[in-house]
Amino acid sequence: LVEADALVILTDQDGLYNADPRSNPSAKLVFEGRADDRSFEAMAGGAASSISTGGMVTKIRAAQRAAKSGAHTLIANGRVEQALRRVLQGEPLGTFLYASSTPLLARKQWLADHLQFAGTLVLDDGAVSAMRSGKSLLPIGVTKVLGDFERGAVVCCADLRGVELARGLVNYSASEARRIMRHGSNEIESLLGYVSDDELIHRDNLVLI
Repeated sequence: LVEADALVILTDQDGLYNADPRSNPSAKLVFEGRADDRSFEAMAGGAASSISTGGMVTKIRAAQRAAKSGAHTLIANGRVEQALRRVLQGEPLGTFLYASSTPLLARKQWLADHLQFAGTLVLDDGAVSAMRSGKSLLPIGVTKVLGDFERGAVVCCADLRGVELARGLVNYSASEARRIMRHGSNEIESLLGYVSDDELIHRDNLVLI
């Protein structure tokens, strides 16, 4: 949600092992791998540590979830002295699970897979054409605002016939969108008393359906 570059999980283990190190003395630490590698779940098993709930497998699943937003994950031992500082200095501690897609592509994939919307923006033909050519959605192209939503909500973009064209993260609340729709971006400040963004939905936060 905060579009972080990385997720760091500090636990009471050194990281992910290819077997349970408590019962298998030959278990080896996995230093690096892809977060979406399903074999890591099998390695993690389901045993809980003495502190965390759910054990290593829940951390692997958290890494998989973070990867869908383009964030890498580091699982390291929080009992190691100066663990975060040493990691930031480049010391190889713990298990690094990297995301295979960029944050932008991951965010758009998340939008494409989103099942529920907080509202709908009905667009005129000009806005539909601009959106299909890869441009951002400006308030002047919106004819109607349906629903009640806040800034940052996922909304549906539909044409005048009600056909869904896209979905995206909106930069203004529903009440604000109703006040600025059919107006140019240069009028936002005079209508609202401030301007947060020139676009109602920026093209980086917009995915065509």
